[in-house]
Amino acid sequence: MNLHGLRLFHAIVRYGGVTRAAEELNISQPAVSSQVKRFEREIGIQLFVSEGRKLVLTDAGTQLITYAERLFMLEQEVEHFVEDMIQGRKGLIRLSATYLPSNFLLPSWIARFKQAHEDVEIIVSTSNTQMAFDQLLRYEAEIAIYGGSGVSHPGVHWDKLFEDEMWFVVHPDHAYAGQTISLQQMVAEPFIMREQGSATRERLAALCTNNNLPSPRIALQFDGLNETISAVKAGYGANFISSLVVREDVQQGRLARVFVDNVKLQNTIAICTRAGEKLSPAASQLVQWIRQESLVMQHE
Repeated sequence: MNLHGLRLFHAIVRYGGVTRAAEELNISQPAVSSQVKRFEREIGIQLFVSEGRKLVLTDAGTQLITYAERLFMLEQEVEHFVEDMIQGRKGLIRLSATYLPSNFLLPSWIARFKQAHEDVEIIVSTSNTQMAFDQLLRYEAEIAIYGGSGVSHPGVHWDKLFEDEMWFVVHPDHAYAGQTISLQQMVAEPFIMREQGSATRERLAALCTNNNLPSPRIALQFDGLNETISAVKAGYGANFISSLVVREDVQQGRLARVFVDNVKLQNTIAICTRAGEKLSPAASQLVQWIRQESLVMQHE
């Protein structure tokens, strides 16, 4: 079907005549009349009859205009949808995050983003470092939010947000609470850590290797950060963890720091995307939002 002809037919009905339709469409009146007549011949249906100088819809024209209105209304909806997608007002963002940002940073950041971008759907997957990068590179996620050592990864672009300290923590009644000891003494303690593939666990193992010490004994293993901290709060073992996670617990006396000679490691919080690829408009706005939120947090 000639959609241009259908559009002219719709315009004549909508604007109440050929003259007004021609003005609105910026087409000459004779051109509108001739093209609508050609449209009638193409579809084999008479759409108008003349009553004096006035065009009146036939029964077939009356029925067709209903379909035309639905079609062009849907066209407008599609145009609005596309415009919303281009402007980032709508969209679907799949985000993979490691445990630290997923549990302690993203909930408040994304909640505030959603208040301003209600029609953007966000799906967050929480995983360890290796899985987060795998999801990003397999196109299962558009963005990965990472908390760890900041090592490079093939095919991944890094946008560092900030750094925080890595702390050794124990129960406040532990013999090493608030003390300064050697790394050898520290890693002789039983540790409560997350599963293999965790960036923090790998950093602790690398710290021991670099100092010619045996790997720490992982006495308890959990899949989540909160569980590891809860076990230490209950009075068993030690943990090596981002200060973001335990700062409040240390300040309120639920945990205690252990200071280790010559060990001062930083934890990198970064936005990771596929190298050389452009983000969708909605994802680009979310990344900008996260950058702003991280700046506000650092100045609080």
